[in-house]
Amino acid sequence: MKFKYLGQSCFLIHFGGKVILTDPALSANPIANIELIKDINPDYILLSHAHGDHVADLEDVMKRSDATLISTYELVSYYGEKGFKGHPMNTGGKWNFDFGTVKVVSAVHSSVLPDGTYGSNPVGFVVWNEDSCFYFAGDTALTMDMQLIPLMCPALDVALLPIGDNFTMGYEDAAIAAEFIECDAIIGCHYDSFPYIEIDHKAAEAVFASKGKKLLLPSIGEEVEF
Repeated sequence: MKFKYLGQSCFLIHFGGKVILTDPALSANPIANIELIKDINPDYILLSHAHGDHVADLEDVMKRSDATLISTYELVSYYGEKGFKGHPMNTGGKWNFDFGTVKVVSAVHSSVLPDGTYGSNPVGFVVWNEDSCFYFAGDTALTMDMQLIPLMCPALDVALLPIGDNFTMGYEDAAIAAEFIECDAIIGCHYDSFPYIEIDHKAAEAVFASKGKKLLLPSIGEEVEF
């Protein structure tokens, strides 16, 4: 299981013999390297919600890759009308794909497409197979529902949590989330891309360390393997 951080909430994940991309929007991220996404050929895309800093490059990637979009019914339908293939899901549901099982979990945020179309409720994803399990939280506030994840899903090896504050939970709340989901290894996302979400890296790492958790803050383009 390998994660390449492309910026904001975009990760390229090698999992179960397939390549999974999350929330592709490098062109909307001033600190990202748009070159990193030009040759990407994912098998699947996990889309947590519809904001521009998560969907900006989605159509371009899907045109080039023939990837299958995994998201909510409304978003898969929206992009389906544009000719893109997808697998519609909704909160609480799960499905067995050729790389493993995907369970859709709740996220507390908002969601609207750049053209003003309703973007459905935001979601997160727990993904697992017989070897590994990870949680991609998307954009979310801290929520008590996170405590359900250890009851419904296999033990997490790693979680991708937003830590930038202002639009999502900050790193203090994310450290509590790590306790709720019973995960010791966290990769931070949704931080530093814009002035509103710039963080103190050392302070964030210290908060997680105080709870016995490891916060990883990979640089853009860096890979982390589990």
